[in-house]
Amino acid sequence: MISLPMIMVALLFSLLFLKMFSSSKRNKSCLSYPPSPPSLPIIGHLHLLKPLIHQAFKDLSHKYGPIILLKTGSVRFVVVSNPSLAKEFLKENELTYSSRTMNMAINIVTYHDSTFAFSPYDTYWKFMKKLSTSELLGSRTLSQFLPIRTRELHGFIRSLAEKSMANESVNLTEMLMKLSNNIISQMMLSIKSSGTDSQAEEARVLVREVTKIFGEFNVSDFLEFLKVLDLQGFKKRAMQIHKRYDALLEKIISDRENLRKNKGCDDDDDNKVKDFLDVLLDVSDDKDSEVELTRNHIKSFILVSPQSKETQDCFTAATDTTAISVEWSIAELFNNPRVLKKAQEEVDRVSGNQRLVCENDTSNLPYIHAIIKETLRLHPPIPLLMRKGINDCVISGYNIPKGSILCINIWAMARDPTIWDSPLEFRPERFLEGQGNALDIKGQHFELLPFGTGRRGCPGMPLAMRELPAIIGALVQCFDWNMFDSKEKLLDHGIPIDMDERPGLTAPRAHDLICIPVARLNPIPFLQL
Repeated sequence: MISLPMIMVALLFSLLFLKMFSSSKRNKSCLSYPPSPPSLPIIGHLHLLKPLIHQAFKDLSHKYGPIILLKTGSVRFVVVSNPSLAKEFLKENELTYSSRTMNMAINIVTYHDSTFAFSPYDTYWKFMKKLSTSELLGSRTLSQFLPIRTRELHGFIRSLAEKSMANESVNLTEMLMKLSNNIISQMMLSIKSSGTDSQAEEARVLVREVTKIFGEFNVSDFLEFLKVLDLQGFKKRAMQIHKRYDALLEKIISDRENLRKNKGCDDDDDNKVKDFLDVLLDVSDDKDSEVELTRNHIKSFILVSPQSKETQDCFTAATDTTAISVEWSIAELFNNPRVLKKAQEEVDRVSGNQRLVCENDTSNLPYIHAIIKETLRLHPPIPLLMRKGINDCVISGYNIPKGSILCINIWAMARDPTIWDSPLEFRPERFLEGQGNALDIKGQHFELLPFGTGRRGCPGMPLAMRELPAIIGALVQCFDWNMFDSKEKLLDHGIPIDMDERPGLTAPRAHDLICIPVARLNPIPFLQL
């Protein structure tokens, strides 16, 4: 029988615990939320946003501070535009902010809960991240695919050289998309997706449509009661894109399965280069695998990738992101002839103009690497890093409620004069001088996060940093450019091209880059085709 003193002691401890709990809860509730602009009933701050959301967030942060709270209908956003605050969220509270949020379009197009990029931080996500970094994008695999990247780059340079000899204009935006498309589709699927057939054209169109709809502003994502109405037609568009992409992927996977069935798998051939699809199908067929990989998992992984920067999974992300980064670099070099001249001098010195620069030269191209860093600083492929908080937390003395959507505005940080000297100036030297020389893009310096950071950082960074120096270096070595403006009028010497953005997940240039390549040398004798 329990004695009275024991009951009294138990009650005393219970009262003390309740007091401590209520005191802790009261203290936390006394913490204020981050600063917030005046809002309207129901829609909250929705009226303050615009299609280029990262630009709207920058304007609001300039007025209200480096951390602000916005409510759009039922959704709460915490917008951060300061490196130290970004570090507090993404490093010191990483587990709380290791989840992502999906909008309606992403959810429909990427097979709902099957996507790797947006899956919660669980066993499936850990398995796919490990598979990406070891099997799919490991050093050995990337080295095995080097001949593909070299062959496609040389074909790309040859096409430009032929246009130069004919004094014909090219749509460099489209050509870069085709180049990136061909490289990633051969690594993933062992097929060229940028041919002239109808399937290749469909793939190119779908890549653009996916990245566009993923980044567009849909009011129904913020006002729950409007979802059933689909006022802007997002649900209908997303379902149409999903249906077309699913048909394309189903045919590709079915054809591969039939090929594997007819040929059998040569497990003894260690030198055989397996593409991503074969690796995924091997895991799917393995009954003892750590996770069950369904057909929708495979489709979603191909559709949206480990080369993605924080969001999409493979085909769309790797294609669009690499192409856009090269395009921004060429645009900036055209507008900054001093920088272009220094880059040309570097690649000429390394190659001796006796061959085309290649991936093996990248360690000897520090100025090209600085150009890439400066491009990724001013034009990050994904301007907003977005995470969803799974717990309440306290950041810099502010109460951040569970379920808030964290938006790290890396685009705005790149334009902050308190973080960068002359932030709007395209000056690669900033990464070769003083403390800037120590800044890298691996996610440890929170003022420069083009590939994200931590567990949710981009596993495709090694591939990107092999591709970008080689492509940009080859373009710098071989060509100058006569550019057209957005109205297709040839620009006079010294007149810069516009650097406007258009809405989209990857913040691309508003207008395609139309130009006439002017050969600095004849590259054709150097090409391996």
